[in-house]
Amino acid sequence: MSSITINGRPASLPDDGDAFLIDVLRDDLGLTGTKLVCGSGVCGACTVLLDGVPVASCLMPTQAAVGRSVTTVEGIGESELHPVQKAFMAHDGLQCGFCTPGFIVEATAFHERWRAANGTATPSREEIGAALSGHLCRCGAYDGIFRAVADACAGRFDGKEVRAARMEALAKVTGAARYTVDIRHDGQLEGVILRANIAHGKIAELDLAPARAVPGVAAVASLLSQDRMVRYVGTPIAAVAATSRKAALKAIGAIRVVSEAMPAAIGLDAARKPDAPTVFDKTNRKQAGNVAEGAGGPAPWKGNVRGPTAVFSQQARKAKGWIERARKTRDPLLVESTFRVGTQSHACLEPHAAVARFDGDRLTVHVSTQSVHDVGEAIAKRYKLSPGKVRVIANHVGGGFGSKGGLGVETIVAIELARAAKAPVRVAFDRHEELSVTGYRPAAELELALLASPQGRLKALSLTAYADTGAATNSTIAALARMIYPADAKQLADFDVVSNLPPGAPFRGPGGPPMAFALEQAVDEAAHRLKLDPIALRKRWDPDPNRQRLYDWAAELDVWRERTPAAAQNGRYRRGVGVATGYWLYLWQPGSRIELAVKGGRIVASSAVQDIGTGTRTVIASTVAREFGVEPDDIEVRIGESSLPEGPGSGGSRVTASLVPPTLAAVTKLKAAIVKNASRSPPQGSNAPWRDMIAASPDLVVSAERAKDAKPSDPRIRSPFKEVGIMGTIFGLVLRWFSNIVVGAGVPSSVQVVEVEVDTWLGHVRVLSVHTGLAIGKVVAPDLAHSQAAGAVIQGVGYALYETREIDPLSGHVLSASMEDYRIPGIADTPRIAVHFDEAGFEHVAGGSVGIGEVATVPTSPAIANAIYNAIGVRLTEIPFRPDRLAAALRRTAA
Repeated sequence: MSSITINGRPASLPDDGDAFLIDVLRDDLGLTGTKLVCGSGVCGACTVLLDGVPVASCLMPTQAAVGRSVTTVEGIGESELHPVQKAFMAHDGLQCGFCTPGFIVEATAFHERWRAANGTATPSREEIGAALSGHLCRCGAYDGIFRAVADACAGRFDGKEVRAARMEALAKVTGAARYTVDIRHDGQLEGVILRANIAHGKIAELDLAPARAVPGVAAVASLLSQDRMVRYVGTPIAAVAATSRKAALKAIGAIRVVSEAMPAAIGLDAARKPDAPTVFDKTNRKQAGNVAEGAGGPAPWKGNVRGPTAVFSQQARKAKGWIERARKTRDPLLVESTFRVGTQSHACLEPHAAVARFDGDRLTVHVSTQSVHDVGEAIAKRYKLSPGKVRVIANHVGGGFGSKGGLGVETIVAIELARAAKAPVRVAFDRHEELSVTGYRPAAELELALLASPQGRLKALSLTAYADTGAATNSTIAALARMIYPADAKQLADFDVVSNLPPGAPFRGPGGPPMAFALEQAVDEAAHRLKLDPIALRKRWDPDPNRQRLYDWAAELDVWRERTPAAAQNGRYRRGVGVATGYWLYLWQPGSRIELAVKGGRIVASSAVQDIGTGTRTVIASTVAREFGVEPDDIEVRIGESSLPEGPGSGGSRVTASLVPPTLAAVTKLKAAIVKNASRSPPQGSNAPWRDMIAASPDLVVSAERAKDAKPSDPRIRSPFKEVGIMGTIFGLVLRWFSNIVVGAGVPSSVQVVEVEVDTWLGHVRVLSVHTGLAIGKVVAPDLAHSQAAGAVIQGVGYALYETREIDPLSGHVLSASMEDYRIPGIADTPRIAVHFDEAGFEHVAGGSVGIGEVATVPTSPAIANAIYNAIGVRLTEIPFRPDRLAAALRRTAA
């Protein structure tokens, strides 16, 4: 055994020449604050200090650290928090927190260098961005990180006690927060999945015996479907549980597989060809995956094309006729184009993971999930267990963005192997799996025609979307145009194009960003042809009161009023300003409950909900604390366990709207119970004695369930499948997306104004600033709401400029299956972001609050596109806006 100093204490290293430092830190020493994400030194999550210098421990051979000093996040601020840690807590420089330890380690080293050289001078954004450029945050917490590092370096947190913006901030900045991948039971085994390497075919033979003979293997299981079919590269075939991941990988390599390859249809264009191989026939279409968050309805199939998924049109025949006549007469007010959007991967930094353990007939499963309650119910149903004997736990979740909403393969495999091995089993996907088989926002082709009248009225809109859903169905893009910009007639249709690729999945505002990318550019072009201000035209066409207020706000921004048209600019670098609108649905989940209790003189709030970085703990604590006139830190919040009262899933921006109303109802009940059991009553109109009364109260428990809003939903929303009239059936679609979800009255809305700089020589686009206005009701936790809004913008920037999944069109293999190849925004890509909250419009909701996660990202990509048009007079119809695409568009314009 070799020796090393870790966090100031001597430690012994295993004599494994192949081991990397991160494995020793996490697996042997239990220092799980250091996170494994990319495995290639790209993301920075595994950063530690080696003799004071930041290094990527995923690339550091353990033997290279012998005799040296290593400091992990657990060793920073061990006796007293470092100023950087305090600043991250105060400025909310984190969301899900999975990347936070790596940022803390790197920022601490930068802080020490900076202070030694510059004293308490404030570093610039460029200097901070350069120092932290080797780190990635998928939540997009960069805006808070900039402020935190700048203030820490300037000495503003020296010796200062801080109030954290979120409840769990201390655990996240010190590495104490434990995620599913950090769970380790005695005797725990490692599970690995064998996946198909062909896009289409049948498994003729599967011999598991060689795997069972590998030393350390405890269980082997077949994962073949009944028809033994493979429909995409990565289809699960078998799984192994062994004493180490190394042994498990060796075992799956020993499995003998004989497959019969079949012709494959790979991607949107290939799958639509008349002679394309059929992915699903009539007998097995139910095996298709689901790109929505609920069950889908019936729709016709023609080969691999499914749809239209429903009738979402208003006088479709009239719209079609008007547009055809305008086309024949070359009406200059007819805007027509085909738009294309690329595939966006969720790229959660914590991989899909599950740890399953049986204790007799009781099953405990730690899962990185967006719905502890629903997953617990799904497990009980699948394995015919009493719900009371299934416990699902997700104390902290390292991002989800829609990909972790249901009972996933990782959880099923962990349970199957744990049952077979009679031992706890962990299954954690590697980065290749994470970027290839866990879902994605489907690429799409959108055919759009928009016709304005000479008087400036929106006469007709036609939008047809073909979504590249892989081996899945239920996409919705075009239909979302039903609820914005009322027209005399609309023709909207959605089609799934099923192919031999992994199935897509819901992704933050499913269908919203691609719909807005097409529609908002068309509206902008219509304004140009009508010679109207783009905001003024939106204000004319869009009567929604929430957005009307946002249009007024946006029109008064200096950056908007001072914009320069493309014709007035020259030179290599051009600047442009664009605007776009977005909306999402106000959703809430019936049956959501919260329990409030006084235990030992302290209020405890409990619900089977989870925090995926959105701040659920803080929302609950802030709501309760505000009503009792105490501090959020005075409230203990228990979430992340399926055994607690039923809570909502973290999807569809529904958590706040589902939990704040019952929390307020429970507060009323608890106040009454406290007063009833108190020796003295509180003075009228005063909250002052509540702290004392709570401390003196006996233990009490109350609960409340989410009640209906004061203002009911439109009856056509409540009965969507009966609706055949003028409103269409968009709401029926929505309710199929979200099982057990109510669509409430009112529309959460956003308007974004974006400023860009375009390099006309190299085709590079840089987003300089974003002003995002949000009408989402009362803001419960302002710092966290700001973080959510800024993070949504940053994901939108990635969607517009960088992100796309590349596929080998012949083999079906995902080529961009590492963080080196799949580009997400880094801190240096972050524009300056100003957030404006309009808090009116949802007074009919108890507490007045609705969700923010989806609506805040919908308009970003079209706002960037419209800004580029303002800068150079070129309209880009395909994202991401790669330099080669922009340069080619400029050449075509110049020709």
